[in-house]
Amino acid sequence: MTLKERYDSVIRYFTVNMPVAETELEYRDPFALMVAVILSAQCTDKRVNMITPALMERFPDAGSMAEAEPSEIFEFIKSCSYPNSKAKHLSGMARMLVSDFKGEVPSDPELLQRLPGVGRKTANVVASVVYRKPVMPVDTHVFRVAARIGLTINAKKPLDAELQLTKNIPEELMHQAHHWLILHGRYVCKAKNPLCDSCGISGFCKYYNKMKKNK
Repeated sequence: MTLKERYDSVIRYFTVNMPVAETELEYRDPFALMVAVILSAQCTDKRVNMITPALMERFPDAGSMAEAEPSEIFEFIKSCSYPNSKAKHLSGMARMLVSDFKGEVPSDPELLQRLPGVGRKTANVVASVVYRKPVMPVDTHVFRVAARIGLTINAKKPLDAELQLTKNIPEELMHQAHHWLILHGRYVCKAKNPLCDSCGISGFCKYYNKMKKNK
């Protein structure tokens, strides 16, 4: 199977079997998503969704969060991972949105990366989910699943995987493809004990076929 055939097969499968694929983070506007994505680093979406309602009620926009001290934000997010650093990032992010972007979340991933606590993956998530930009956020799920299936070859770091995926996935499908890979990684192609026997793409998955040969 050629690389193009593998991509075509994966896209065909998910188009039919997962026609709707969206983020599992709950948010009401671009600022709320930015907050949620920053909180989601090394933390589950389920936990983030438990934290954000009270946090966003208290700080509904960049202006209100910019006026808060990190210690006040900390009280709302202390049940998530790394709450001290995330409280500082949220405070700095909100303040820069107010000072540099009139309180609005920019759509350009390069501009987003100027914000405290916002790396390439976070910027791409916001740009993809909110603004439907043709970018590919690569988290641990995307990195693992793409490598196992054979969509990426010898990718050593997330940027390597991102460049290969964006080269081979049509722009109009990038937003969906991001969620296809994430959700597949969370619920089927798990890091430990992947559910290969019940996986719909095992027939054209390099990992599965290698495992079969080695049995």
